[in-house]
Amino acid sequence: MSALVDKLTSDSLKALKPYESARRLFAASESGQQQVWLNANESPFANPYEVDDSRFNRYPDCQPSKVIQSYAAYSGVAAQNTLVTRGADEGIELLIRAFCTPDIDNILICPPTYGMYAISAQTCNVGVLEAPLNPDFSLNVPTICEFKDKVNLVFICSPNNPTGTCVDPQQVLAVAEHFADSALVVVDEAYIEFDWQNSWANKLSKHPNIVVLRTLSKAFALAGLRCGFTLADPSVIQAMLKVIAPYPIPEPVAQIAQQALTDEGITLMRDQVDTISEQRELMKNALLTFPSVELVGDDKANFILFRCAAKNALMQYLIDNQILIRDQSKQRGLDNCLRITIGNEKQNQQLISLLTSFFLSISPEQQDQAL
Repeated sequence: MSALVDKLTSDSLKALKPYESARRLFAASESGQQQVWLNANESPFANPYEVDDSRFNRYPDCQPSKVIQSYAAYSGVAAQNTLVTRGADEGIELLIRAFCTPDIDNILICPPTYGMYAISAQTCNVGVLEAPLNPDFSLNVPTICEFKDKVNLVFICSPNNPTGTCVDPQQVLAVAEHFADSALVVVDEAYIEFDWQNSWANKLSKHPNIVVLRTLSKAFALAGLRCGFTLADPSVIQAMLKVIAPYPIPEPVAQIAQQALTDEGITLMRDQVDTISEQRELMKNALLTFPSVELVGDDKANFILFRCAAKNALMQYLIDNQILIRDQSKQRGLDNCLRITIGNEKQNQQLISLLTSFFLSISPEQQDQAL
């Protein structure tokens, strides 16, 4: 059977390495419940919701109107500018499927950045071109502009994962205007609740080639729900609706999303964002006490990126002690970099205690050289 599978597998997929999500690297079912999960940029909060099962025998609405209206109101856009999807990841895939022709068109990414832009393009046999970020993680606008008429989609993550940096609005504007007649500029705002003043959602009418991606996974603490949104010009939304699944949003997902987007739900989310931000500051200050640790990027999200020469030994030490963080050292320009998701106070203190023990246990020479 393996020979048949190999024969039938698309040539464009044979060399593809799947995205290494946190759960692919460390499956919860294999690791048990004692692990402290600080590797997937999830919220430490788990909020209660109620579900009505009386409609479970019916297919759900493709675009649940109450969810659309609630998220549009929250974002300050019209319902016609709003699409709900199975996480922002599906929004990425739908954009590529709707606006790129396989084996002909390309997208542009700006590494280091979120890996699913490239993976989604490659699974659709769409080319991936790169304009790496500057050393300070700002956009290299001149290089990006060189790709005019060579790409159909330009992906910009702001705040950026994994660097935590916000892209200068003037740089986004310059890119959007440069590609106004040739490409859509997709601004991924998965972490925007941690940098709300820099959202592009309220500028869509002035820049119709800008598309904004959002999610309930981060600040709304609903990663397990798989619910995201695309905010765009109505013509973009209508094109994406041509390639979306017939029933993308399960009924329980729609119900919980609607509850999360009530006034009470949004207030709770903002309070929890404030708590995470306070804990993030405490974690930063703790990391700064270790001489061999260098903070990298910025803190406009729910995680911290840092460089440590002994990152391999540190990662193994934390795994041995049931704490998981994320190795980002394979990304461009992020040698020896690790990323910590901000957990609750107890989890953060547990991590800080282990970091202290680790750096006390190794010599200064070991701290300054990769093991």
